[in-house]
Amino acid sequence: MITKTRELLRAPAILARRWFLVQVYGMDIARTARISWGTKLDKTHPRGVHIGDESYCASGCLILTHDYVKGLHVDTFIGKRCFIGANAIIMPGVTIGDCTVVGAGAVVTKSVPPACIVVGNPAKVIRSGIQTIRFGQIVHNTH
Repeated sequence: MITKTRELLRAPAILARRWFLVQVYGMDIARTARISWGTKLDKTHPRGVHIGDESYCASGCLILTHDYVKGLHVDTFIGKRCFIGANAIIMPGVTIGDCTVVGAGAVVTKSVPPACIVVGNPAKVIRSGIQTIRFGQIVHNTH
């Protein structure tokens, strides 16, 4: 019962947060993307945040679009059907390709190709040629 009530309240709250981030801050977040309440999106250069269709950003992940030390304000892109794990950090100017999974706690310092899994600090590709569905869930082949 509690789980159903939580889900009924959670969905509209997440949609309202997305609306606020897009309308007030000017972020480019696809209508079908989901941003956890614990996700931290860079508000210093909010128009530099771009998140694609059916992608999911887990709690604690950080998406940066500026570097104070270098004086940079750049665009950071998350592709379609990606999953950004808990406490992952996406550095400014990075592009995450479509259908990519970023592991929990990864620090992504360079752009990542599509259809792969990256983990670690700095993040490295550990698997490529993957397929994902909605919110970056990996499709497992049954061969």
